[in-house]
Amino acid sequence: MKIALTDERLGWKLSCLYSVNERYGGVKIIGANAFNRQLGLPRSTSTIVLLEKKTLRVLTVMDGTGISARRTGTYATMVLDAFCRRDKPLSVLLFGTGPTARAVVECLSFRYADRIGKFSIQGRSIDRASQFIDAIDFPNSLSLQPAEKKSLAESDFIITATNARAPIFDRDELARDAVSLHLGGDEVPESYLRRVLRTGLVVCDDLRTVSHRNSQSIALHFSRRGLSLAEVGPLLGLQDLTTTGATAARHEGPICVTCVGLPMLDLYAAQATYEKYRRLTASDRR
Repeated sequence: MKIALTDERLGWKLSCLYSVNERYGGVKIIGANAFNRQLGLPRSTSTIVLLEKKTLRVLTVMDGTGISARRTGTYATMVLDAFCRRDKPLSVLLFGTGPTARAVVECLSFRYADRIGKFSIQGRSIDRASQFIDAIDFPNSLSLQPAEKKSLAESDFIITATNARAPIFDRDELARDAVSLHLGGDEVPESYLRRVLRTGLVVCDDLRTVSHRNSQSIALHFSRRGLSLAEVGPLLGLQDLTTTGATAARHEGPICVTCVGLPMLDLYAAQATYEKYRRLTASDRR
């Protein structure tokens, strides 16, 4: 068992996220443990409780595991649209073969297959990447293939979606103007972060949330030095994804985006799911 878990975080946690919008309240309960896979279970599962806003009475309880994964996968479409070049087909490299990686492929295939040329998958082994590709059972318009040694240096858009507890590449091997999106843990080497902070653009979905969770490379880069991403980030020009615009898309040099996942997005996804279910079953209630 120790060998199987050597390179990843155990990640044992029970936590919850909550949010309120104009119509609903939502609570997402997350249970996770990497050891679950030894039992044939998903590493992480989520349950979403949707409440009516005014009374805060429970409307429904739903399995939020798939909703949560797709919520995270949509970040890839947002970042591609905002920051990736449009003058040629993109070469994409995805690190990861879990549910989040699957959602990334699903979302990019649905939204931007026409902008993507080569799409490489980096797993713990070539066999793992091949199994991931073979197991895809949703409509897919992307040309997927296991990653090669040269894939990292040749990719325009790199996405990391792993449970790694240490950087998943050894040195600063990314192209000078590559866009990277980080959805997992401490996946990025210090050499790359230093270069992007010095010459590029660093963006988070929400600086304060990424800083508070302190589980991803950019937040750890500061906390290991006794600093806070939330306090230092704005002084260094770090931005929130919601505030970046067309000027950021034209930025020269490397772009590094870190997304930890916002509970508001879970709530809107749960709301859309619930309201769609209500519409589809309205005739049955008459």
